[in-house]
Amino acid sequence: MHQFSHPPSSPPNPLQNVPMPKFSACPTRRQTLAYGFCLCCVPTRLRADAPASFQEVAPGIHIRRGRDEDASETNQDAIANIGFIVGDDAVLVTDPGGSLADGFSVRAAIRAATPRPIRYVLLSHIHPDHIFGAGAFLADQPIFVGHRNLRQSLAARGAFYQSHLDTILGPGKAGPIVQPTLPVADQLELNLGRRRLTLSAHAPAHTSTDVSLFDHATGTLLPADLLFVGRIPSLDGSLPGWIVQLPALVALNPARAIPGHGPLSVDFRTAVADLTRYLVTLRDQTRAALEAGRDINAASATVAQSERPRWKLFDDYNPRNVIEAYKELEWE
Repeated sequence: MHQFSHPPSSPPNPLQNVPMPKFSACPTRRQTLAYGFCLCCVPTRLRADAPASFQEVAPGIHIRRGRDEDASETNQDAIANIGFIVGDDAVLVTDPGGSLADGFSVRAAIRAATPRPIRYVLLSHIHPDHIFGAGAFLADQPIFVGHRNLRQSLAARGAFYQSHLDTILGPGKAGPIVQPTLPVADQLELNLGRRRLTLSAHAPAHTSTDVSLFDHATGTLLPADLLFVGRIPSLDGSLPGWIVQLPALVALNPARAIPGHGPLSVDFRTAVADLTRYLVTLRDQTRAALEAGRDINAASATVAQSERPRWKLFDDYNPRNVIEAYKELEWE
């Protein structure tokens, strides 16, 4: 999911030079929404457990279903759909998990499935529930792959995420900030041994650091958080940009697609249509609020309310989506 976000680079940012507040040991929901550090990505404690439970959704593609809930001591921030792909020669991890303990659990599952070397770890975007497990794989000396913007984004936000996780979990429990060593500028082809993968860097959409993965052997698309199913989407990049990206994903005509959050088996076109409906509603009603002169707080309480019955955690995240949309669209 999302957390502390920046508006896209194109419109001016009136809050750019506002200093970040000092939170108490456990920030309130109001604070997290106001400053973009989302509760879904902040477990209260990390704990090393048995290997995570994975499902082989297609030959050689193993996915762990994330929980549709905020992070907690019980779920260890294991709330995103993450997994690994096994080729004849090597393994790629996508993504490494939401905490150091989560990452070690994922690594244990890989080692239970195959002895092949872990050659690549894909960091699909900047959000903590997808990247903070990366430290568990450092000893494997893999190539860490990420969007061309990820290094800069982690330099800007990584310490903020880490410090808040460490405040809640205890020093060092969030794990290290792991920078990508192989950037994806446009498209990148990887081969795991008779297994060709295409990684695509996207323009700002869910975030400014989104990378999707397509497995040619099985026709499986892993769009990460470019696709939410059932759980409220989170906006941390560009609302118009996200709407534009979705038809391009549909044009790939994948045999299956695994959302970043939601069930592992979905009807892709229906899922994209549901997400598009929400995003278009968010865009159109935010524009209407701007035209009517409603301030940002009034808009956050009223925009997209027709979508409320359709999404889990709607009340937790829709207000912040409206705020992000308002800040972007007011500069159109």
